[in-house]
Amino acid sequence: MRPRKTFLIAAILVGWIFTTYLIFIKNFKESNPQRDQSILQKVHYLEQNIHFAEESRGRLYREIINILQKEEKTTSTEALPPVVNNVDLIEVPAPIAETPPKPDGSSGLEKFQQKYINGDVNSPIIPVLVFACNRLSVNKCLDDLIRYRPRADQFPIIVSQDCDDEATRTMILSYKENVTLIRQPDQSDITVLPKEKKYKGYYKISRHYGWALKTVFKQGFESIIIVEDDLSIAPDFYEYFLGTYPILKKDQSLWCISAWNDNGKEGLIDGAASELLYRSDFFPGLGWMMTKELWEELEPKWPKAFWDDWIRQPEQRKERACIRPELPRTRTFGKVGVSNGLFFDKHLKYIKLSEEFVSFTKMNLTYLHKSIYDDMFLNAVYQSPVVTLDELKRGLVKTTDPVRVAYLTKEQYKRITKSLGLMDDFKSGVPRTAYHGIVSFFYNGRRVYLAPNVNWKGYDLTWS
Repeated sequence: MRPRKTFLIAAILVGWIFTTYLIFIKNFKESNPQRDQSILQKVHYLEQNIHFAEESRGRLYREIINILQKEEKTTSTEALPPVVNNVDLIEVPAPIAETPPKPDGSSGLEKFQQKYINGDVNSPIIPVLVFACNRLSVNKCLDDLIRYRPRADQFPIIVSQDCDDEATRTMILSYKENVTLIRQPDQSDITVLPKEKKYKGYYKISRHYGWALKTVFKQGFESIIIVEDDLSIAPDFYEYFLGTYPILKKDQSLWCISAWNDNGKEGLIDGAASELLYRSDFFPGLGWMMTKELWEELEPKWPKAFWDDWIRQPEQRKERACIRPELPRTRTFGKVGVSNGLFFDKHLKYIKLSEEFVSFTKMNLTYLHKSIYDDMFLNAVYQSPVVTLDELKRGLVKTTDPVRVAYLTKEQYKRITKSLGLMDDFKSGVPRTAYHGIVSFFYNGRRVYLAPNVNWKGYDLTWS
C-alpha cells in the first residue's frame, strides 16, 4: 500500500476517535447531577451521540473500503482484507424450528435485529408478549399497548394466537407494522381424563404459554412482559416496568414484576399513594415481567395444565418474591373465558386502574431490595398498634396511623378477609398479596396490616 494511502486511512481513524472523544468528554463535563433528574435521563441524552459515533464508524469503514478498492485497481500485489464488525451488516439469528417459517404480520420475529435485543439495565429492549385466542376485543388491549408505548423499538409488541380463529387473526393483522403475529402451530386436541374434561381449556392455555415463551425467548431477549388479550393498562404501564427492571435483574430474591394488585379495589387502596410498591410472596400474574434466566429454569418442567397455580408452588417459587403496586397498572375486562367468569362479578370488575403517571425511572426504588425492605416493612408492621376487626369496622380506632389486625388460624383469616372485602383464598398456602404472611391494605382512610404473630414460621400448605 502506498504511504499516501496509509496516511489518509490513519488520518480518518484519528479523526473519528477524536470526534468520539470530544462527544463524551463534552457530555460528562457539561453534566450537572443536580440538574439531571436521573441516570437514565443522562443515558438517553447520550444515545443520540452514541448513534452518531456508530454512524461515523460505519462511514469510516466504507471510506477505508473505497480507498482499498481504488488501491486494488492500481496494484495486484496486495489483497483486499475482509471487512469485519461492520455495524451496517449485523445478522439476525435464524428462526427456531418451532416458529412457522413465515410468521404472520408485516415482517415476523426476524425483524428484531440483534443490536436491538441486548439492552443494558438502563435501556433494555423488552418485548410485550400478548396471548390471544378468539376474543375480537383484543383490539382494546392492543390499542392501549400502542397508545401508551413510549418507543416501538424498545417495546416490540408480539401477539401469539392460539385457537386458529380467523376473525381474531384478521383483527390482529389490521395493526400492520405496529404488532407482530405468531401462531401456535399445534392445534391438535388434547386427551384428558373424563373427570378433567371441563378443564381441557387450561391444558391448551398451558401448551400455548410454553410454546410462545420458548419461541420469543429464543430470539435472544433478556426479559419479556406478558399480557393477556383481556387487559387494559395504565398510562405509566411501561414506565413502571422500566423503573423496576434493574431491581429484578440485580436482586436474586425476586423472580417477577407484576402490574396487578389482587386487592386493588376502590376503598382497599390508598388512592394518593400511586407510587407505592411492595414485595409479595404471592405470584400475581395479570401483566407481569419475567427474565430469560427464570424461563430457562422453568421450561424443562413446564406443566401440562394450570401453569399459574403450578408456578405458585414452593418447588417453583423457592421463597422468591414479586414486586406489585398499591394501585394496579392493569385491569381485566374479560368476563367470559375458561374460568366462566369466576371472581369477575364479585371482585375483578371493581379493580381500580391507576390513572396518574408516576415517573418510576426517576425514583429511588432501592428500598425494594430484600436486604433493605424486610427490616423496614416488618418493623413498620409489628410496631403498629393491634386493633380488633370490630373496632376497625365500627370506626372506633382513634389513631390515623397504621394499625394491625392479628390472625392465628386459617378460619380467622378467612372470616376477617370476607368481612373486609379482601380476597380470602390461598395458593400453596400463600394469601393473595401477602409478604411474610402479612396483607397490607387501606380501610376507612388508614393503612391496615392483617398479620400473623411476630414469630411466624412460614406458610402452611394445608391452608389452600
